Amino acid sequence: MPDSTSRMKELVALLNKASEVYYQGKDDIMSNFEYDQLYEELEKLERDTGMILAGSPTARVGYEVLSALPKETHPSPMLSLDKTKETDQLVSWLGSKEGLLSWKMDGLTIVLAYEDGKLVKAVTRGNGQVGEVITNNAKVFKNIPLEIPCKSHLVLRGEAVISYSEFERINQLLDEEEQYKNPRNLCSGSVRQLNNEITAKRNVEFYAFALVEADGLDFGNSQENKMKFLEGQGFDIVEYKMVNAGNIVDTVKWFQDKITSNNFPSDGLVLIYEDIAYGDSLGRTAKFPRNSIAFKWADEIADTKLLGIEWSASRTGLINPIAIFEPVELEGTTVSRASVHNLSIMEQLQLGEGDIIQVYKANMIIPQIAQNLTRSSNIKVPSECPVCGKKTSVHEENGVKVLVCENEECLAKKIKSISHFVSRDAMNIDGMSEATIEKLVEKGLLHGLAGLFTLSKYKDEITEMEGFGKRSFEKLVQAAENAKKTTVAKFVYSLGIPNIGLSNAKMVCKYMDNDFERVRHASKEELVEIDGIGEVIAESFANFFEEPGNNKIVDDLLEVIEFEKEETNPEEEDMAGINFVITGKVNIFANRNSVKEIIEARGGKVTGSVTSKTNFLINNDVLSNSSKNKKAKELDIPIITEEEFIKKFDINL
Repeated sequence: MPDSTSRMKELVALLNKASEVYYQGKDDIMSNFEYDQLYEELEKLERDTGMILAGSPTARVGYEVLSALPKETHPSPMLSLDKTKETDQLVSWLGSKEGLLSWKMDGLTIVLAYEDGKLVKAVTRGNGQVGEVITNNAKVFKNIPLEIPCKSHLVLRGEAVISYSEFERINQLLDEEEQYKNPRNLCSGSVRQLNNEITAKRNVEFYAFALVEADGLDFGNSQENKMKFLEGQGFDIVEYKMVNAGNIVDTVKWFQDKITSNNFPSDGLVLIYEDIAYGDSLGRTAKFPRNSIAFKWADEIADTKLLGIEWSASRTGLINPIAIFEPVELEGTTVSRASVHNLSIMEQLQLGEGDIIQVYKANMIIPQIAQNLTRSSNIKVPSECPVCGKKTSVHEENGVKVLVCENEECLAKKIKSISHFVSRDAMNIDGMSEATIEKLVEKGLLHGLAGLFTLSKYKDEITEMEGFGKRSFEKLVQAAENAKKTTVAKFVYSLGIPNIGLSNAKMVCKYMDNDFERVRHASKEELVEIDGIGEVIAESFANFFEEPGNNKIVDDLLEVIEFEKEETNPEEEDMAGINFVITGKVNIFANRNSVKEIIEARGGKVTGSVTSKTNFLINNDVLSNSSKNKKAKELDIPIITEEEFIKKFDINL
C-alpha cells in the first residue's frame, strides 16, 4: 500500500500539472498518449486501493481559472465525459438505442445565452464550476450570429476553434518565442483576450454541439431535432451522424478517414443518446453525465526495428537526434523516421541500434516513439559535427541536455549570421531568405557578408537555381544595391556582435557622433561611460573589434557600404531613462520597428528581453503566455497595449 500511495501522489501531481498547462493554453509537457497511459494507471491504482486522493484528476473537472476576466458560476456544473478507445464499448454502451455521433473538437468550450433573439452572454467552461465572461470577444467570432430568429430564452454550448490554416498564418506573424504550439493553445489565448480587437483578427470559429435551454420549445424528445433547430437559427453545428449498434463501427471509420484532410483540430468523437428523456433518466456520476460518452482515437502503434540515429545540425548550432527505423504503416501512410528532440529524451528511451521500438502518430499526424521494448542504449553521441566535422559538446539548458557544435565557422552558424545581417532592422536586403542564403552557400556562391553585394557576377548560376529566374535574380541584386546605403548604427547592429541589439548600437554610435572609425576603436573604458552601456556589453563590443578576423570582414564591407547621415530629432527626449520591451503583433503602428524608432527618438531605450531594469512591456496580447509576459508579471512590470502607450506618452500619429 505505501508504494501504491506514493505512486498515486506522483501521478496526481504530474497529471494535474499537465492539465494546468493544457487548460491555460501553455505549452504541453506531455503527449496525449502519455497522459492517457498515466491516467489509466492512476484509475487502476484507485480501483485496487479503494482510495482517491484529494485533487485527483479522476474526481474533478478541469483546472483553476487564471485570468483577469470577470468570472461567473455556471448554473449547473459542466461535466467532462467518460471516455473509451474501444468501438466495441461504444456498441455495448449504445445497446438497442440510437445515438448521434459527432466530432469532439479540440478548442475551448463556450456557453452562449440569447434573450429576445440577441446574444447577451458568453462564458467559457473554465474549471467546470466557474467560467470567464467573454461576451465581447464572442461577438467578434468569425461565425456567431449576434441575432437569431427565435425570441425565446436560449442557452447553448459549443466549441471555439482555430483552424490549422489560420494557426499557421498567425504563427508566421509572431516571433519564434511568441509562437503557439498548437491551435488549441492559440484559441485559448485568443478567446480570453481583454481586447476583443485581437480576438477579431484571429478568426475564431464556433461550432454548436448542445442546446441546453429553450423556453417554450418542444423538440419531440430528439437530440437531432435540437441540432437541426440550432442550424436553422444560423449556427454552424458540429458534423454528426445518426448511429445504431449495427452501423456505429463503420461510422467511426468514416470519421477517422476524414481526420487528415480536416482543417480543424479534433481529439476524438462524442456519442449521445438520441432519446433525450432516456438519456436524462440515467442521471450522472460525480464527474460524468451518463447520457453521452467520448471516444478517443486509439493510437495505432506499430513495432519496428531502430536502424540508427541521424544527427541533424540546425542553424543555431544545435544538433538534433532523428530516429531512423524500418518503414511501417501508420494511419494510412508509410513512416520511417521520427524526431527524438534532444539527448535527454534519447537517454530516457535508452535507444540503441537494433532495438525494437513502438511508434505511433501523435494526433494521427506526427510520428513519435511511444516506447523502447529492448533498451540497449548503444547509440553513441557524436563528438564531431555532421556539417563541419568540428568538435561537439553537451550543454544542459533548463534541465534538458542538448548537443551543440562548438565551431563558430560551421556552415549552419554562417547561414544564421548572414540571415541576421540581411534582416530588416540590419541591412534590410529584401527577399534574401534563409532558404536562399542556404542555397547560395551550399553552391559556393556566397562565402561571406561582402559577397552579398557581388552576386551579380553569378547571374547564370543563380537563375538556374530552383525557385529562381531572371526577374527574381534582378530583384535580389537591386535589393542588395539599395542596402549599400545605411546608417552607422544599423551597420554595427548587422555585424551580430554578441549582446549588441539595435538600441545599444544606436546609443554607442550617437555617443561617438556616428563616426564609425571612432566606434570600432572604442575601448571598454570609453564604452562604459555611455549611459545604458554596462560592463558586459562594453566588453563584447571591444572584444569583437579586437579580433583581426572580424576587422577583415568589416574592411571588406566598407569597400561597398556608404554611410548615410543620421538625422537628429529635435523633439524633447521625454523618454530618457525609460526602458521598453516590445513584443507580439502591433495593430496601430506599421510594425514594431516604428514603435522602437519613436521611443529612441525621444531618448528611450528598447531592449529584447524583460529584466528588472525594464519599465514597460508593450504587448497587445496581455494574456499571452509568452516568456516576456511571464517575466514581466513576475517582476511586477506594467504590460501596456499600443493604445495605452500612445495615451500615456502623448504620441502624435
